[in-house]
Amino acid sequence: MSTPHAEVAVLREKLVLSFWSVAVMLIAMNSTMFNVALPQIMKDFSLSSATASWIVTGYSIMFALSSITFSRLSDYLPIRRLLVIGICFLTFGSLLGAFSHHFVMLFGARLLQATGAGSGIALGIVLVTRYIPMSRRGSSMSIVISTATFGMGLGPVLGGLITQYWGWNGLFVITGLIVLLLPIFYKLLPKEEAVHVRFDFAGAAFIGIGVTGLLLFMTTSSLLALAAGVIFLLSFWFRIKRTDQPFVQPVLLTNKPYMLLSFMSFAAFAAHFAVLFLMPLMLSRLYGMSSSFTGLMIFPGAMVSAVLSNPIGRLIDRYGNHLNLRGGSLLMLVGAILFACFSHTSPYTILCIYIPLSIGATMLTTSLSNEMSRILPREQIGAGMGLSQLIQFVGGAFGVALSGKSIVWQKSIPLAEAYSHIFWGAAGILLLAVLSYYLYRTKQTALT
Repeated sequence: MSTPHAEVAVLREKLVLSFWSVAVMLIAMNSTMFNVALPQIMKDFSLSSATASWIVTGYSIMFALSSITFSRLSDYLPIRRLLVIGICFLTFGSLLGAFSHHFVMLFGARLLQATGAGSGIALGIVLVTRYIPMSRRGSSMSIVISTATFGMGLGPVLGGLITQYWGWNGLFVITGLIVLLLPIFYKLLPKEEAVHVRFDFAGAAFIGIGVTGLLLFMTTSSLLALAAGVIFLLSFWFRIKRTDQPFVQPVLLTNKPYMLLSFMSFAAFAAHFAVLFLMPLMLSRLYGMSSSFTGLMIFPGAMVSAVLSNPIGRLIDRYGNHLNLRGGSLLMLVGAILFACFSHTSPYTILCIYIPLSIGATMLTTSLSNEMSRILPREQIGAGMGLSQLIQFVGGAFGVALSGKSIVWQKSIPLAEAYSHIFWGAAGILLLAVLSYYLYRTKQTALT
């Protein structure tokens, strides 16, 4: 099958990546700015922790579905056209959110934002994989990931300041600035020819409803949501096996090395998002810190990770992905254990522990994306990288939803103890990621 990139093979690499990094930074900031605003939003709308977690969980689900959809569409449609559509969704959601004064409007605005935001990182990875050779791909991936990491760290700082002095509606205004990049991308991105195919909208709907049903069951204990989730995920599996142009090629789901890497992504995002969700709540509830100060506690870890991202990319280009896969997963595991043991002692302990965990997350995320692009055939890269994005952000949604529900389950015990239990759960998930890496390495060694 022909693809849109068959016609053009020229990219103004440094210039495009520079502007793309700005867009990715704004998107990543949008993901974390609201974490520090959650205590204020909970107060304004009288929400429980489980309900408030859906501001993050709903965003993550829609972001995940949007990511795989845009990645899959990039196999047929020009990246430039898809990015324009994504930025328009993100801008409209930001505009709606800026004038939201009801939880339903706020939630709807976040879903619209996520629909557009999913295009940024997903299409960025496709662009790097499509136009940049393997010899420089690690460094290029690290640029995208480092700006995402920096944005995730800067988000709580700006989010805290804006929430405290302007109100959480102002957070939407910052993200809306991405519309200024629209004409630049339209001019710089390569022109590609579209391939006319039949897109599997039914498959996309099945997996979206299925994942949402399972996460709703986690937060509401609704058996109806569980049944719907299972039924639609089974329908998705039967659908992709029987249609000519499936939303996800079934061969990806039976590719054991790819699925092991995907589980590592799931675990890393579940643990990292859980930590980013819990940190503002801990700093606010246990230590009485303001939103602005909470952001400052999170920022150093993300800043250090961003600074180290370029060296991490060069390490990948020189030595391959395994050093970072192993080191990143172990660093995250150690960080989660330290959180479980010592996060109740001081806010500055939280600051210090988050630094190695954040570095580990950057190492793992960058090397996972690069390793997947290495092992997948070219015709599966769009769907494969998109499915990886879906699994990552479903993992993030899982981590946040389970954390919010766990707080409610443990309301009869001291908060510090409840938070510690959740961090031990994150450590357990990361231990499984470490074991998955060694199983993956064993399989790869057996093939060589």
